[in-house]
Amino acid sequence: MSLTLTLVVLVVAVALVFDYTNGFHDAANAIATAVSTRALSPRAALAMAAVFNVIGALLGHGVAETVGSGIISPPSGHEGLLIVFSGLAGAITWNLVTWALGLPSSSSHALIGGLAGAAVVVSSPVHWSVILDKVVIPMVLSPLVGFGLAFLAMVGVLWLFRRARPGPVTRGFRTAQIVSAAAMSLGHGLQDAQKTMGVMTLALIAGGYHSSGAGIPLWVTLSAAAAISLGTASGGWRIMRTLGRGVIELDPARGFVAETVASSVLYTTAYAFHAPISTTHTITAAIMGVGATKRRTAVRWGVAGDILTAWVLTLPAAALVAGLLSLLLHPLA
Repeated sequence: MSLTLTLVVLVVAVALVFDYTNGFHDAANAIATAVSTRALSPRAALAMAAVFNVIGALLGHGVAETVGSGIISPPSGHEGLLIVFSGLAGAITWNLVTWALGLPSSSSHALIGGLAGAAVVVSSPVHWSVILDKVVIPMVLSPLVGFGLAFLAMVGVLWLFRRARPGPVTRGFRTAQIVSAAAMSLGHGLQDAQKTMGVMTLALIAGGYHSSGAGIPLWVTLSAAAAISLGTASGGWRIMRTLGRGVIELDPARGFVAETVASSVLYTTAYAFHAPISTTHTITAAIMGVGATKRRTAVRWGVAGDILTAWVLTLPAAALVAGLLSLLLHPLA
């Protein structure tokens, strides 16, 4: 086996490890609200999320193409493969740190920050305009949109059911949450599995085993879908507690609205803009939005502040780790 092929296999394997960590790190995105309101048991929620992650991963490649060709343009050969490897290592490191702390940070932004940091320190091209248009601006807008839409939708639900008996309404929304949690899981697969597909394809192109512009190979799609599904099935209990009850005590109606709004934002950005947005940012903002319809103190703003700090640090922290590793490995290229 040639050294180039060995590096390609290594980078693809590390990409699947990242995909797996993405699954257990972000499992809470899809199911925390449904579990916290007892719409689903934890095991049933994880199983459902794993299945719908796979389905979502098979529904498009727009986000994968953005990540695979729009973020960086690494050189071919060993140097390019080491850059991609370093970017993935930076993203995995940040995922594990925030998972250990129980903080819902963005695996997507960790990956993009890692790739950019690994490339820039060795003077490899970074497409800053694409990062601005499809990462930074959506990073700011998607939580704001999620918060605003969730707040307005929850106000509408409260008005619509203002005279209804609480018991039947609660039972109805608890059942409806099964559908909204499935929609959220589908959106997670649609967004996050595609990012790993893009990185794997980037490694294949750098190694000379795939032509640029030839699309995403089927085996890449299937393996990325399987890895994120396995990661999701293994759970993410630390972060699930933070999202499910750390920010606000959710009831079924608020859980349903938060999941419905967040999944709608994920679908729109994936299909209309091919933008790799954060599922974590979107669902967390939506949870805060529905919580804001209660009294102001209903949202635990201290926890929200910790989450916001993790959001702000994700891109530079992953970039720093990846950049240092890229500098260390660059002489080996």
